Amino acid sequence: MIDPRPGRILLVDDDPSLLVVLSEQLHDDGYEVATARDGQEALRRLESGWPDLIILDLMMPRIDGLALARQIKESADLPIIVLSAIDTADSKARLLDEVAEDYVTKPYHYPELRARIHRVLRRLGDRIPRQSLVLGPNLTLDLHRRAATVAGTEVQLTPTEARLLGALAANLGDVVTTSNLLSRGWVDTEEAEPSYVWVSMRRLRQKVEVDADRPVHLLTVRGVGYRLVASHDDT
Repeated sequence: MIDPRPGRILLVDDDPSLLVVLSEQLHDDGYEVATARDGQEALRRLESGWPDLIILDLMMPRIDGLALARQIKESADLPIIVLSAIDTADSKARLLDEVAEDYVTKPYHYPELRARIHRVLRRLGDRIPRQSLVLGPNLTLDLHRRAATVAGTEVQLTPTEARLLGALAANLGDVVTTSNLLSRGWVDTEEAEPSYVWVSMRRLRQKVEVDADRPVHLLTVRGVGYRLVASHDDT
């Protein structure tokens, strides 16, 4: 079973004509696209949810692309493709080493950009946030440390549990299919079965929910998969 949700891309550029044209090209290829005309607008959009990929320009007002990329990477290890008219080898090398997964020079050739998007998403998959993820007054996830703080008490997560929560956190609020979770949690296991996910989710609820029988963060979507959600009422 293939995850039916298309990839989500946040496109950040101060050129309105590029936003329109590239958004249409990406939409035609099945992507969900959100746009932002500067770094501040991009950061506001990220507050409501994480995309699968960010494509950003370097030369923008208020917050330039490099500063924006650094801020993003401090809170979530989201893949970034730089789309810029700057074509110096030193700039490319520095960005690829520090914040970017790929670099495409303007004017772009869309088939090439599309191929690079596919390659980055296929190679990276879901990324685990580097900083704490606060989902409510009684739940904070520190997936980079494989830990969760539940009602003031820290609990340790197994590597598989951290990978599963990482996949859910990377798609915060959205449904992640059981088959997708299976591929994330047991990537090197031959003949892994959906029951692995079901059992692990029951155990995770016992760890991260105040009341495992009445979950408010780790929710089942019957016949499809699971969602991780933030809640201000997790008592």
